[in-house]
Amino acid sequence: MIKHPDQRVGVFVDVANMYHSAKNLYQARVQFDQVLTAAVAGRKLIRAIAYVIRSASEEEMSFFEALNKQGFEVKQKDLQIFFSGEKKADWDVGIAIDAIKMADRLDTVILVSGDGDYVPLVKYLQENKGCLVEIYAFGETTSARLIEAADDFYDLSKNKNKFLMRRSRSLIKKIKETS
Repeated sequence: MIKHPDQRVGVFVDVANMYHSAKNLYQARVQFDQVLTAAVAGRKLIRAIAYVIRSASEEEMSFFEALNKQGFEVKQKDLQIFFSGEKKADWDVGIAIDAIKMADRLDTVILVSGDGDYVPLVKYLQENKGCLVEIYAFGETTSARLIEAADDFYDLSKNKNKFLMRRSRSLIKKIKETS
């Protein structure tokens, strides 16, 4: 896909989706600043939003601050814990609404997620708003329907050294001990 400097882009990051994909596939963390740089690709960034779930961890606040310093507007939502003990935390509807609201000011919408629930959003943005839609995610955990619907798909797994930060063994052990 042709990318030119005057193209206006908006980046919408489903942080939980990316966090869990990197953790489950590679026992690593995503370097979101590198993803943002690759996604923008020298084009005109209008807005970059990282959607996060807030639990009660001290560590997450410094992570949210780091995202902000990397150029993301951080939108937070509390983790829902139901009476049954079931937990729910997703931003699918919020991301979709924000992307639709901003679409008239964008040429390209970049979704950083592999979640197949975004297929209707992708089609809506293409057919009704005239936007190109790019997906940045890990190929192994990305919905085939989402890849097919997008105008372009960038598989972060093909450049793991750039997009992942390995956790140290001592940090992994510490996290497991406190879980």
